[in-house]
Amino acid sequence: MMGLLTRALEAKARAMGLAGIGIGPATPSAHASFYRRWLERGLHGEMRYLSRDDAVARRADLGLTLEGVRSVVVVAQEYFRTDAPGVPEDPARGVVARYARGADYHDVLKDRLMELLLWLRAEAPALGVAPEVRGVPYVDTGPILERELAQRAGLGWFGKNTMLIHPRRGSNFFLGLLLLDLELPPSGAFMADHCGSCRACLDACPTGALLGRDHTGAPVMDARRCISYLTIELKGPIPRALRPSMGNRIFGCDICQEVCPWNVKFAEPSDEPAYRAGPDTDGPALMDLMGMAEEEFSQRFSGSPIKRAKRKGFLRNVAVALGNWLGSLEEPAEEAVAVLVAALSDVEPLVRGHAAWALGRAGTASAMFALGQQAEVESDPWVSEEISAALRT
Repeated sequence: MMGLLTRALEAKARAMGLAGIGIGPATPSAHASFYRRWLERGLHGEMRYLSRDDAVARRADLGLTLEGVRSVVVVAQEYFRTDAPGVPEDPARGVVARYARGADYHDVLKDRLMELLLWLRAEAPALGVAPEVRGVPYVDTGPILERELAQRAGLGWFGKNTMLIHPRRGSNFFLGLLLLDLELPPSGAFMADHCGSCRACLDACPTGALLGRDHTGAPVMDARRCISYLTIELKGPIPRALRPSMGNRIFGCDICQEVCPWNVKFAEPSDEPAYRAGPDTDGPALMDLMGMAEEEFSQRFSGSPIKRAKRKGFLRNVAVALGNWLGSLEEPAEEAVAVLVAALSDVEPLVRGHAAWALGRAGTASAMFALGQQAEVESDPWVSEEISAALRT
């Protein structure tokens, strides 16, 4: 009966549009020691929620999340979308990571997991497998090592870019988990490593965030240098030395996935309607984004992962992208300079400071004049420092 339930579960998941499903044991993490070493090196940056004692303990032991947990169902949902024409080559347009171009995947995938859990609660008693089923769904929102559990469930291997890579799908998919107190037969772990000697992701990362594999074979990332971290998780100023390397990426980054041979060969557009890009995420014009007020930002990105960065963080990113565009032109566009000059009066110091940096990159007479005027009235010490640095460029 257990095998019958498992086969029915797999069929149900695929009927729901989930591209992959596997089952793994709920045994203690084999990656916990590596994770602790990574934290000790400070490579997680300001993501302090990763290093809380309770969070570290729960990542090592699933029983602290669901008492009596016996198995983990792992599902994959593909999200790949092709870029709009001219993106990312056009530096006047912003690039949003593919996973964030549509609806928030946390909501979309969690609904599917809840549907699976309710189905299991009905089917298990009907088949005489268990009188009841307790379970907890997770979609990248709790202290769980999702990719390790997915590897245990046979969904792929850890690439050098730290992503989970499937040999026939690449890595453009979300992972969702169902922790269950029901012991289901495991699918079998994915043991092979198909990265080989390939260095495509390591060499392509513009900020040098990917550090290769450690002595245990685990891939290592310095999150503090990752464009995804800089544009989403980092709440304060982006280090000046890293700003030029960000190009026109304004929320997240796909570079290490774009160059991966497994994605080049196997990535196919997702047929999930919820992940279709909208006009504000499919290569939007940078100048159209810079002047958004709080209410407009909330309206334009309602239900989008971009809201995680908040308005001030997102406009900080847009300002950096504008600076990189203007700095690449022999004659910077005055319209773009004008929106940055307006941003010097923004209520948020974070926006004013990065707008100042971008104006310094433009270097036009109007940009320098505006910076000089703002220097006389600026009250925030950090913004004043950014203005002074911009005036010296």
